[in-house]
Amino acid sequence: MTTVPIGRAFTLLAEREPARPAVCVGDRVVTRAELESLGNRLARTWARRGVGVDDLVTILLPNGVDAVLASVAAWKLGATPQPLSPRLPEAERARLLQAARPRLVVDAPVEVAVPDDGPLPDAVASSWKAPTSSGSTGAPRLLLDPHPSLVDPDRPVAPFVPQDVVQLVAGPLSHAAPYVYAMRGLMTGHELVVLPRFDAGEALAAIERHRVGWAMLVPATMARIWRHPARAATDVSSLQSVLHLAARCPEPLKRAWIGWLGPERVVEVYAGTEAQGLTSIRGDEWLERPGSVGRPVPGSRFRAVRPDGSECAPGELGELRMQRDGGLSGWHGLGDAGWLDDDGYVFVADRLDDAITTGGVTVHPADVEAVVDSHPAVRSSVAVGRPDPELGERVHVVAESDADPEELLAWARARMDPEKAPRTLEVIEEVLRDDTGKVRRGRWKVT
Repeated sequence: MTTVPIGRAFTLLAEREPARPAVCVGDRVVTRAELESLGNRLARTWARRGVGVDDLVTILLPNGVDAVLASVAAWKLGATPQPLSPRLPEAERARLLQAARPRLVVDAPVEVAVPDDGPLPDAVASSWKAPTSSGSTGAPRLLLDPHPSLVDPDRPVAPFVPQDVVQLVAGPLSHAAPYVYAMRGLMTGHELVVLPRFDAGEALAAIERHRVGWAMLVPATMARIWRHPARAATDVSSLQSVLHLAARCPEPLKRAWIGWLGPERVVEVYAGTEAQGLTSIRGDEWLERPGSVGRPVPGSRFRAVRPDGSECAPGELGELRMQRDGGLSGWHGLGDAGWLDDDGYVFVADRLDDAITTGGVTVHPADVEAVVDSHPAVRSSVAVGRPDPELGERVHVVAESDADPEELLAWARARMDPEKAPRTLEVIEEVLRDDTGKVRRGRWKVT
C-alpha cells in the first residue's frame, strides 16, 4: 500500500479488524473500532473550536487512553500534535506555549461532545508531530518534524521493529522517543499496552499478561527491571526484541540483558529527538564490538570531526556529526564526542558539554557512571565536575543507593584510573533519572 493520511490509516485498520485491541491501559481496553469512533467524534468536537490543518494541538496529559486519543483526533483534522510533559515547571510550560501558540491546549480529560463518528475528509499536516527536546542539555525547545502526516499502515516502523505485535509503552508519551515508536506502531497495526508510569514489576507483569512482543526501554528502566525480584520467574518468551536508546548502556547491564534474552533480541539505536541520523546494532554485533552503537541505517551518514571541521581518522575522537535523507539539510550533531572504526561502526564517548577537566585530564562522566552503576547496591549514578582550587574541577558522583558513601567511593576508585576516579561521592534516596533515562546535571554541579 502507498502512504495515506494518518487519520485514514486508523480507519483502514478499524475496517480490517474492528474488535482487535488498539490501546490497553490497566483494565481498560479500547478496540480499533472504538478508537476510530472516539477519534472521529473528538476531532469534530475540536473542529467546532476552530482546529484545522497545520494547527498545533498541545497535549499536556499523563500516559493513558486520553493522551493517545488526543493525537488521533489531531491527525484526523490535519493538525499537528505537540506532546508536552504535564510535569513541566510552570515557567518552562509558559515559555513553550508562548513560542508554539497552539490552537488548542489539552490539559484535562478529553470531552467528546459530538455524536457523529463517521469518517472525516482526508487532511494532511505539513508536520506530523511537534515534540520538544528533552532538556537534558539545556532548556526544552519546540521541534517541528519536517515530514507530513502520511503513513503506510502496512510498512514496518523501522527495520528493527517487528510488525503485527503487542508493544509495551514503558516511557512517557510526552517524550519524543516513546511517542514516536508508540504512535508509529499504533498507526501501523501495533496493539499498545501503556504503563501509566514506569514500574519494573508492572512492566514484567504486562509482558507476561499481554504477551508483549516488543518494547522500547532506556538503560535506567533496564536496570530497574533487571534487579526486580520477579524478573527471573517472568515468562518473556513472547518478546521478539527489546530496543534501548537515549543513553550509553553500562557494559555489565548490556551483557546481563544479552545473557537473559539472547543477543539477537537486544537491539540498540543511537539517534536524537530531531532524528538527523540513526544507527542500530544487535546484541550479537555488539559482542564483537563492545561499546559500539552500531552502523548507520540506510539513508543515514555519520562522521567524527575535529574542532576545525576536518574529518577524523578511524578511531580518532571527535564530535559526532550526522545527516539523513529526507531530514534537515546539512550535517548535524547532538553534542556528543565519539569515533568511527574502520568498518564504519560508531562509538559514543559522552556529551562534549558534560566532559570534566580535572588536573588537565579529560574525564567522560559516562565512563565513571558505568563503573559506579556496576555496584550491586547502586540503582543509578551521575558524575559531574565541581570546582576545585587545585584541579580546576574534581569528579563528584551522586549515587542513587543506600550503600555507605565512603565504602562506595573506595570501591569505585579501586576500579578506575586514579587520575579519572571520583574524588567525592554522595548517596541519595530519590530517583536520579526520569523514565526516559534523562537527568539534569546542572543541579548536581553545585555544592
